[in-house]
Amino acid sequence: MARRILIVTAVQAEADAVGKPKGTFVVAGGIGRTNAAVTTTTSILADGPFEWIINAGVAGALPDSNLNIGDVVIADKCVYAEEGIVSPSGFQTIDEMGFALGNFENNEVPVDTWMKERLQSIGRVGGIATVATCSGTNEHAALIQSRTGCLCEAMEGAAVVHTANRLGAKAIELRVISNTTGDRDSQQWNLELALKILGKSVGQAITALRGE
Repeated sequence: MARRILIVTAVQAEADAVGKPKGTFVVAGGIGRTNAAVTTTTSILADGPFEWIINAGVAGALPDSNLNIGDVVIADKCVYAEEGIVSPSGFQTIDEMGFALGNFENNEVPVDTWMKERLQSIGRVGGIATVATCSGTNEHAALIQSRTGCLCEAMEGAAVVHTANRLGAKAIELRVISNTTGDRDSQQWNLELALKILGKSVGQAITALRGE
């Protein structure tokens, strides 16, 4: 019997929070886009087929998002924040440079529309930025927010969803806010609460996808 849902996290603490729901394959693939892409690819090829793929984990709230620690965010797009060029006239995406990262525009990887509609009641729907460098200064947090228009930032979502799209699988990103971004010494954190809510929200997502 094929496993129906692949859940990709970055670290083991996130995977442990999700647990091992029936009919799922949960894997902690490592931090960052390369680990996320490789893990998603190998899991689909070696452990699939999967009907749905969820990138699940914690995230940092970006400025002016009006998000609180413990809030759940369901991605309507996963945005590569750094692929492009910084020029005297400002940042340009790969698309604006005349190239393409994939069959999407402006570094914005689309999630599966049906999955988004099924999960939208679980949390707030909005963009999630995928960064290589997390925002530990107010200036950098504001830069990522203005560049992407996203609600929060994490390090894997765009790569997971992008890889799934390339392999013909349906995917989405689900995040729970564990911290604020901005100046590192002033950030607020509650990782324990975020992980607890992560397990609950992923369970709700599984139920919603299966129509149970």
